[in-house]
Amino acid sequence: MDPIRSQFEDDPDMLEIVCEFVAEFPAKAAAMEACLSGDDLDHLKVMAHQLKGAGGGYGFPQITAAAASLEQALKENVGPGQVKERLGLLCETLAAAQVPEEA
Repeated sequence: MDPIRSQFEDDPDMLEIVCEFVAEFPAKAAAMEACLSGDDLDHLKVMAHQLKGAGGGYGFPQITAAAASLEQALKENVGPGQVKERLGLLCETLAAAQVPEEA
């Protein structure tokens, strides 16, 4: 996946909080994967919902879209393969998020 950047990376007032948001992604991805492994789909759905809202707020519509897809799959009780696939896409999207090096 190509790197993705926040729409707010050029906004000095937003850059610090965007960097903090991105810094949380590895832990968030690990926590979501743990929820799936532990069959805690309710908590996974809550986490997806939170990322869906936050993604756009921090200038990452790609994160919003991937999180919305995962949340929808969980709401529809699709098979575990689809949930795992959508979680994988969300985790890839989180991993692709970058901030400017000088931040």
